[in-house]
Amino acid sequence: MEQNAKIYVAGHRGMVGSAIVRRLAEAGYHNVVVRTSKELDLRSQEAVRAFFAEEKPEYVVLAAAKVGGIHANNTYRADFLYDNLMIESNVIHESYVQGVKKLLFLGSSCIYPKLAPLPLKEDALLTGLLEHTNEPYAIAKIAGIKLCDAYRSQYGCNFISAMPTNLYGPHDNYDLKNSHVLPALIRKFHEAKQQNAPEVEVWGTGTPRRELMHSDDLADACFFLMQHYNEPGLINIGTGEDLSIRELAELVRDVVGYQGQIRFNTNYPDGTPRKVMDVSKLASLGWHYTTKLEDGVRQVYSEYQQA
Repeated sequence: MEQNAKIYVAGHRGMVGSAIVRRLAEAGYHNVVVRTSKELDLRSQEAVRAFFAEEKPEYVVLAAAKVGGIHANNTYRADFLYDNLMIESNVIHESYVQGVKKLLFLGSSCIYPKLAPLPLKEDALLTGLLEHTNEPYAIAKIAGIKLCDAYRSQYGCNFISAMPTNLYGPHDNYDLKNSHVLPALIRKFHEAKQQNAPEVEVWGTGTPRRELMHSDDLADACFFLMQHYNEPGLINIGTGEDLSIRELAELVRDVVGYQGQIRFNTNYPDGTPRKVMDVSKLASLGWHYTTKLEDGVRQVYSEYQQA
């Protein structure tokens, strides 16, 4: 990407989009175009068409999506499917119409079948049934991958797709009702420390294993792919390493400095026993993550305290 190229980052206020904007700025890319959802409704074909015709971005990173936890995904199934289909369809099509040089579409590890072999390889896509609770979101993301491939095949567009693992970082969601596991644990242990509570409840048995990556590492990987990767299909972005929920809870407890006990409430479900990405494809290109989990947790906890 040329240093003065106009780059549109869709979803710049989210955890992923904001990290990508920071990475671009760090690399000296300052001709970055952004719009809030109030300024530009990406679900509107007319609005997206007008935006692309006016701005004519040379590069596009599509990090905008309707997102939420298990409860939101399962409750608002039509909204998650419709909104995400419309967002990606409009942005990808107008990128073709306006001759965008390269587009990066970001999906999610939930695109893989519920019972896919671990670690999750790129070729596991569409080899089995999806997890029911987030099926609408996953279907939309799979459609986005296939849209990129179809525009590449029919029109020669350099549209690529990347699937990040579970993320954490600045601008994360700490709402206990619909946050992911790490921000939920940070908030629980922080509040327990403040209140001198004797114990912190953690859902499930603590045995499921999860892979976690800092959003700044994801942004660095995206920047790398925009420079070096031009293939159809998809590529995983992750650490390739995981740890148990129990180990994660103990790590957060130590970082927060909480002195009480951890109680695992086995009345709550564990969810998927293990979820970790195969990142050998990305590693073969020469990219590897740099933020150690403990360092990353200390960083986001510090930011959480200042919020």
